[in-house]
Amino acid sequence: MTHRIAVLGCGYWGANHIRTLKSLGALAAVSDANPDRSAGFAAEHGVEPIAPDALPGHSGIDGVVIALPPQFHAEMAVAMMRGGKDVLVEKPIALSVADAEASVAEAARLGRVFMTGHVLRFHPAFERLQKLVNDGELGEVRYMHSHRLGLGKFHTENDALWDLAPHDISMILALAGKDPIEIHGEGAAILDELSDFAHLHLLFPGGLRSHLFASRLNPYRERRLAVVGSEAMAVFDDVEPQERKLALYRHKVWHDNGQWAYTQLEPTYVPVENGQPLTRELQHFLACMTSRETPRTSGAEGIMALKILTAGTVRRGGRVTRRIES
Repeated sequence: MTHRIAVLGCGYWGANHIRTLKSLGALAAVSDANPDRSAGFAAEHGVEPIAPDALPGHSGIDGVVIALPPQFHAEMAVAMMRGGKDVLVEKPIALSVADAEASVAEAARLGRVFMTGHVLRFHPAFERLQKLVNDGELGEVRYMHSHRLGLGKFHTENDALWDLAPHDISMILALAGKDPIEIHGEGAAILDELSDFAHLHLLFPGGLRSHLFASRLNPYRERRLAVVGSEAMAVFDDVEPQERKLALYRHKVWHDNGQWAYTQLEPTYVPVENGQPLTRELQHFLACMTSRETPRTSGAEGIMALKILTAGTVRRGGRVTRRIES
């Protein structure tokens, strides 16, 4: 069965969805508040332009990818689901936890697929890393830390935390397999009142901890997630070429005569299959539309990511420590 998908929002990321869905043979329509923009994409890809307010009731559409400014995500997701459409909502799925919970609850009430657009969960290197963790190759996972640094993307509504951290929060949640119970956040606002640097420290049940550092005012680019286990360590580095994206370190650390000793070994690079994360994400969305299964990046995950973002937000710099309600 070929599902007919519309993309709502023809901005930078929406355009990526449009091109990818076209390659998958699933693009049926495009929609944007700017009719000239949607008409241009429609003409380029040979599909129908549909006005946003006409999209929920359109009988020729089965699902909608929503890639709008995040303040519109929850409202439009509910409208599409009430029109009988399954939805993939880009991150963050709302700007408040209450709005996110309401839209996900509406999906459950209506029996619609609700998928959160955490695209890096579908990166082949991350999928392989998660298999290493699940198979016990690293032993007991005790600590995780991620760095997502670069220069640019200075939004007027979103700070570095909200714009950059959802990717890493999603991956950390997947590897932890549980929700955090406490968060400590620190931010630094250099350009205006929005944080350009953000640190998040997460505490999980059982003592597992993680640290996340995001920056949009950094002189070099870094996209790295490290997982420290009792038997080995692994690093997913998305800046590295394909054959070096996932490194496994079997360092040994032990206690000897009252002192710590260690052996540092060269990394082993784990083979990673080819594939574009966005293509794999959209294939998963289409598969869930057919099977009616809960997506890997569910609405519940989107809510938890939003709770973490909300709890860790520090305006104008400073720090905060909060418990997270599950």
